[in-house]
Amino acid sequence: MLKKIYNSKTKTITFTAALLALSGILSRVLGLLRDRLLAGNFGAGQQLDIYFAAFRIPDFVYGILIAGGVGAAFLPVFSKYFKEEDEKWSKESLELVNNVLNCFFLILIAVCSIIALFAPFFVSLVIPGFEGESRKLTIDLTRIMLFSPILFGLSGIFSGVLHYFNRFFAYSLAPILYNLGIIFGIVFLVPIFGIFGLAYGVILGAFFHLIVQVPAAFSSGYRYIPVFNFNFPGLRKIFFLMIPRMAAVAVSHINLIVITAIASTLAVGSIAVFNFSNNLHYFPVGIIGFSFAISSFPTFSKFWANGQKAEFFKNLSSSVRQILFLIVPASFLMFLLRAQIVRVVLGTGQFGWLETRLTVASLGIFCLGIFASGLVPLLSKAFFALHDTKTPLIIGFFSVISNISFSLFFVFLLNGSNFFSFFMRDILKLYGIENIEVIGLPLALSISAVFQFFLLFFFLYKKIGDFGMKEIYDSLMRIMFGCIFMSVTVYYSLWFLSNYVDMRTFFGVMSQALISGALGGVVYLSILVIINAPEIKSIKRMLYLK
Repeated sequence: MLKKIYNSKTKTITFTAALLALSGILSRVLGLLRDRLLAGNFGAGQQLDIYFAAFRIPDFVYGILIAGGVGAAFLPVFSKYFKEEDEKWSKESLELVNNVLNCFFLILIAVCSIIALFAPFFVSLVIPGFEGESRKLTIDLTRIMLFSPILFGLSGIFSGVLHYFNRFFAYSLAPILYNLGIIFGIVFLVPIFGIFGLAYGVILGAFFHLIVQVPAAFSSGYRYIPVFNFNFPGLRKIFFLMIPRMAAVAVSHINLIVITAIASTLAVGSIAVFNFSNNLHYFPVGIIGFSFAISSFPTFSKFWANGQKAEFFKNLSSSVRQILFLIVPASFLMFLLRAQIVRVVLGTGQFGWLETRLTVASLGIFCLGIFASGLVPLLSKAFFALHDTKTPLIIGFFSVISNISFSLFFVFLLNGSNFFSFFMRDILKLYGIENIEVIGLPLALSISAVFQFFLLFFFLYKKIGDFGMKEIYDSLMRIMFGCIFMSVTVYYSLWFLSNYVDMRTFFGVMSQALISGALGGVVYLSILVIINAPEIKSIKRMLYLK
């Protein structure tokens, strides 16, 4: 029974997205537990600044070579090599997968080895504000964590195979086990190895991410062949598609690197505050936005490759509307409950009140761009399915420029006594805190995300025409109508419950947030049911395993 479930195939985008969303919820909950353990053990201080900074370079390698490179280019090429009507792996399809596996393994070893050798130079670019022992420790942690992109590279290729065959259950376990590996490092390895235990936990999690997908890939018919042919046509095609896609996906990673570099020059703990708030705001983005983007990409690729444009438009419009249906109310809820969320997740141990207030303010700012962050991955995947990599690249470039410009501008303004600084202190209740420059970073990132979303949406419309604009607009109006009633319910529920629960305790704050959020969610869904929103019907049509 367990083997059947593990190797099962999903049949529709909605069920796949639901499965990945469930996996995302479990993974993100573990991620919250991970962050709580980090905050409790280290606080928002220099050691966590070092850990998060050391993450940036390995994460950048993963993002451009794996997630944005082979991860995005592999599936469209494999779709042409493997014919569904044959139902069996051909010699060419096996050669393609194994050439990609073996060649990229060597490439990743070479790239990570070179970066490790010149780590002092790269680390100086990422964290110009670090000196002495902090810089040395960041270099050491970076070198250790560079093993993780190699493992993720192999894992990403097996993920592509599982995506094609709709074996998303095995794939959905990977991020859960990854976070479990990091948690194991915090709980068991940090007491032995100190902060190096965090890096060892990352490597262990990456290994788990790989190993859980291998059996399902073999079950789909894959067999290993020791081939190393860099001239293989399919491999050359993947390389050709990778280059612009790598640059396009590198946008978000460059944004984070720039932000880390700027934060390293600010008050101690700024990198940690930014990363904690960024992780919290990515909770709905990862569960909703990335789940739909990942589950939609194989379907988009197949429909466009087979000339089924009407089906492509229908699925694209449906995916956009379902993301909006889920992520817009999630952003409203997160904004209204931001203080409770931060206190429940991070308010323990070494994490102080000043860090809490700054993280709450940063999370509130991030909420402004959650809808955009949730839709950008789907729109990018739509362009990739059209084999258009240039448009997301150009838009991503302008997004990076806007983020850098706004980051520097907002940090500069928040460092002085001016109207903008007073306004932000007032609206975010940050009086009494001397250094608030860090909140300029989420503000810049949110604005650049919104900018990127609108450009992607506009140019996708210009490229393929109307893919359901009226339906999307009507859905958005219904969603906003429901969110208004939900927000009023949550606001007054928080006020009412504050008179009956002890807000000085963990359980008091958590119960206030859970009850208010649940009431708001019920009101939102009830309003959407009353006005007969079609998205409700889509959620009801729950998919099934094939």
